[in-house]
Amino acid sequence: MATSSHSKLDASLAENSTASGMMPGAGLSAAPFKSDDIDDIDFSARRDSLLEETVANPNTGKGKYASICICCFMVAFGGFVFGWDTGTISGFVNQTDWIRRFGSRHTDGTYYLSKVRMGLVVSIFNIGCAIGGVVLSKIGDVYGRRVGLISVVLIYVVGIIIQIASIDKWYQYFIGRIISGLGVGGIAVLSPMLISEVSPKEMRGAMVSAYQLMITCGIFLGYCTNFGTKNYTNSVQWRVPLGLCFAWALFMIGGMLFVPESPRYLVEKGKIEEARRSLARINKTPVDHGFTHQELDIIIADVEEMRAAGEASWAEIFSPRGKMLHRTIMGIMIQSLQQLTGDNYFFYYGTVVFKAVGMSDSFETSIVFGVVNFFCTTLSLYTVDKFGRRKCLLWGCVGMVCCYVVYASVGVKRLYTYNGTSSKGAGNCMICFACFYIFCFATTWAPIAYVIISETFPLRIKSKAMSIASAANWIWGFLISFFTPFITGAIGFNYGYVFMGCMVFAFFYVFFFVPETKGLTLEEVNEMYLENVLPWKSSNWLPPQKRGSDYDADELAHDNTPAWKRLFWKAESYTTSKETTQ
Repeated sequence: MATSSHSKLDASLAENSTASGMMPGAGLSAAPFKSDDIDDIDFSARRDSLLEETVANPNTGKGKYASICICCFMVAFGGFVFGWDTGTISGFVNQTDWIRRFGSRHTDGTYYLSKVRMGLVVSIFNIGCAIGGVVLSKIGDVYGRRVGLISVVLIYVVGIIIQIASIDKWYQYFIGRIISGLGVGGIAVLSPMLISEVSPKEMRGAMVSAYQLMITCGIFLGYCTNFGTKNYTNSVQWRVPLGLCFAWALFMIGGMLFVPESPRYLVEKGKIEEARRSLARINKTPVDHGFTHQELDIIIADVEEMRAAGEASWAEIFSPRGKMLHRTIMGIMIQSLQQLTGDNYFFYYGTVVFKAVGMSDSFETSIVFGVVNFFCTTLSLYTVDKFGRRKCLLWGCVGMVCCYVVYASVGVKRLYTYNGTSSKGAGNCMICFACFYIFCFATTWAPIAYVIISETFPLRIKSKAMSIASAANWIWGFLISFFTPFITGAIGFNYGYVFMGCMVFAFFYVFFFVPETKGLTLEEVNEMYLENVLPWKSSNWLPPQKRGSDYDADELAHDNTPAWKRLFWKAESYTTSKETTQ
């Protein structure tokens, strides 16, 4: 079987070399097809012909993906770098030495941090991330995902050096925050991208979710570090947590030496043998095994199709061709709605609730939420591939809406009495629902937003589209973190109703626009989009090589049911359903 598959690969390469005017063996490094010839080439048929005889992965044991899982966690550690910053900066703005150095001074000699300055220092990081995600992610396309990650981590280190060297000028610290944000923005695009391209399809959702798990781990340990340094009276309060960033950066760079490069990137650059070795390592199969060749055949066919269309431009991600506009808008919406779930609202305003029940130390309250957030996120490694993307997002919306109704209503009506005292019972109720909200968010929207954008876009525009979607997340993060102190000061707990409305909208958006991609390869996801499968029927979609004689592809692309009934409509299962076929 290996020999047969290998022969097909060589024949495919020779055929494509001839079609593009190349010498046989030149592979994918030549110029793309002429645009006039694109419509004459049926790449989908060519890819399907390579899979006439499907080869199963010979590894069936529980530990067959252990090594690649470890590699994915090393890549996901980039999320820890981001989480560490989030966890530590929330404590820095309450540290006495930090406020004395970078805050303002009252006439009576006391120091304070104005809402504007605090908002700028904290939230400008998100603007840096948005710019870094768009600009620096290009490094991953040119030099490879691993080199790209190492480069952006080094940029992050430069920003940390500027911050830690700050003496008493808040704008120096401000500049350092922007530069470190550039690096983290690049990490936020390249890390999920590399994970999605090296992880097996059966575990891709869980592995990309590990990025969010690392974020929550970084936040939690950042809280703990702030708690440990709060009793110092000098710059140890904030310079020690900042100094530890160097250790995390070194660990990240060192981990990249053990991670396989993206086989899709290698094929795009014409490095076929390196791609074959990378796939063999990912799937834990011999280099010359039929399964390795089969996976490589699929990637080659997909990359050739992308090359035939020429070099991707920024305008292409907004083109209706291939449903690119639909995908781009969906990526932007999912990333925006992840911020509009209002998780930062809970972390910001939670301190007030804890004070109502007698816990006045903001560092302690942060640790409580951090623990709940971290351990709930670990569950997402199971839920995302067990229940699928759509189900998790939809039920996450339902759960968070319920939490907001109780949390905001109790906060508005019951937390404070007419004489200004707080109700301990109301406070305990709000804390309970705040933790339940974190459970709903951490197991659904927190990780799956990254999963969705990492597997939605084809290779040729992936970095561009992912960077735009991530930029939307960062911009909303900036707006929410900057304006939340002002909004909560004006309307208090009524702010929760705003996020509740966003979650109601998110439910309908996911139902009508987000397809199910559980269990599909990245190439199969692209093919599903090209077939115009309706999102609420997408769980029954099957790739061509797995379809039976009674499979009706046209049925999945049309629905005459009234829109309001579709919410209560259950897709009919085919005799060759995805579950039974796989």
